[in-house]
Amino acid sequence: MIEIAGQTYSLEDPMVLLALGAAAILLLIALMVFLSLRAANRSARMAEPLTQQMAILGQNVQQLGAGQEQLRGGLQHVSDTQANAQVQVIQTMEARLGDVQQHMNDRLADNAMRSARALAEMQERMKESLHGSSKQTATSLTQLQERLKTIDKAQDNITKLSGDVLSLQDILSNKQTRGAFGEIQLNDIVSKALPSDSYALQYTLSNGKRADCLIYLPNPPGPIVIDSKFPLEAYEALRRAETQAELNEAARMMRTALRAHIKAIADKYIIEGETADGALMFLPSEAVYAELHANFPEIVREGFAARVWIVSPTTCMATLNTMRAILKDARMREQAGAIRKELGLLHKDVERLGDRVANLDRHFGQAAKDISDIKISADKAGRRALRLDNFDFEELAPEDTGSVVPLTKPGE
Repeated sequence: MIEIAGQTYSLEDPMVLLALGAAAILLLIALMVFLSLRAANRSARMAEPLTQQMAILGQNVQQLGAGQEQLRGGLQHVSDTQANAQVQVIQTMEARLGDVQQHMNDRLADNAMRSARALAEMQERMKESLHGSSKQTATSLTQLQERLKTIDKAQDNITKLSGDVLSLQDILSNKQTRGAFGEIQLNDIVSKALPSDSYALQYTLSNGKRADCLIYLPNPPGPIVIDSKFPLEAYEALRRAETQAELNEAARMMRTALRAHIKAIADKYIIEGETADGALMFLPSEAVYAELHANFPEIVREGFAARVWIVSPTTCMATLNTMRAILKDARMREQAGAIRKELGLLHKDVERLGDRVANLDRHFGQAAKDISDIKISADKAGRRALRLDNFDFEELAPEDTGSVVPLTKPGE
């Protein structure tokens, strides 16, 4: 490195080497001029050709200086062009990075808003679903408690009525009174054992026959009829019989009356497709019921064969409790179906939430990948800018002084 007039020149610079070569030539020319002047005294003839050569050499030196100035101007132009190109590349990269960053910020903000909105909607739906399910469950439990209280009261009343020993002759005097007594007792038992919407009193069937009570059981078995019958005359004759003949006649009357009642119930109240395949015959007297099972078992078997089941107040209550359990189970199944439906909707909401969370995670993953790609592109651009900044020329080859070879490797 040499410094001339405040400017530093490198010995590896082709221009510097060219200038030094020119200086050396000038010194050589000067030496030759000096030697020529000394030889001028010795040979006048030789002075004239030497003077011509010196003039030609001076012209060559002037041309060499002009070429040096042109080369210096070209190098300055290349340096300025490189600096301007580097500034433009940096400005372009900064602008593109700013646009990409703004786009990414907008996308992240939009995804965050969508995720928050989806989570809020899912939370609201889950809250409404759970609130509805809990409200239905509380209502069902309240109704169940009320019905259990009703059954307990009915059982207490039946126990109290069973303990009272009353004479049927003092209470009942004719068939209409007995029928009204049986219907009232049946209504009382049914109303205490079953909810009001599960039965109908004095229900008219499609055949025009009116049943004392129709209980709406689910299929199977379907709606079942309860009809009140009271064979009081035959029972009183049986109780008053003193001789074997009177006892036999009273037993015959009892069988005839019960068979007529069984046949009437089977013909009137068992309708295929409308009612259950059986019916209940209600005897409002525990004494008549006990007499029937004690001394007339064949009548009971005939009732079974005709699908007519004979019940007393106590056994009717037990049967109604069984029916109540069936109704309760059916309604619980309905409630369970509603709860299962809500749970299915809740499961779908949770699956939809999982899908949206997966989509959100995928969006965040894609955003992270985009940012990583941007960083890689920025690093590559920075390295290329650095290589442009370090761009330099090799020394001029002696055989090719007019070409400039870049220092970067091929392909860079």
